[in-house]
Amino acid sequence: MAKVELKQPVVQEISESIKEAQSAVLVDYRGLTVAEDTQLRKQLREAGVSYKVYKNTMMNFAFKGTDFESLSQVLEGPSALAISTTDATAPARILAKFAKTAPALEIKAGVVEGTFYDADGMKAIAAVPSREELLAKFLGSIQSPIANFARVLKQIAEKDGSGDAAAQTEEAEPAEA
Repeated sequence: MAKVELKQPVVQEISESIKEAQSAVLVDYRGLTVAEDTQLRKQLREAGVSYKVYKNTMMNFAFKGTDFESLSQVLEGPSALAISTTDATAPARILAKFAKTAPALEIKAGVVEGTFYDADGMKAIAAVPSREELLAKFLGSIQSPIANFARVLKQIAEKDGSGDAAAQTEEAEPAEA
């Protein structure tokens, strides 16, 4: 079997995984211990991010003609690829958080929704909260004025209710005397 025939399935696998991807991040994983790598893979898997080590030449062939072609310029040394099809910021966020505890992990670059970002840009992307967090904050900001308005109405009703009760008791006392 020719070498090209052996490599074609790997290139096809990478192409299929990036076809629907919202983001892809390249990292240099040299220096990670087995335990650290296992922990990183677990965190990425739980977030729905695929993470795999490929040969640079295979990734280079797969990236040609796609939104991820700009990643070819940083394909030097050992590279691992983290891909997300659901949350565009998840790979960057998880990798940056993990890199704080494991300084050997280095983010090289990434593409988020078709835009190339270098290592510094990916750190900025990592600071963006997840979609769920943003929605929760948005709903909280919408609910806050409504909840405050409801509290004010309740306090007014309680005040009026207690004021009516006090007025009724004052009127009732002279009648008894």
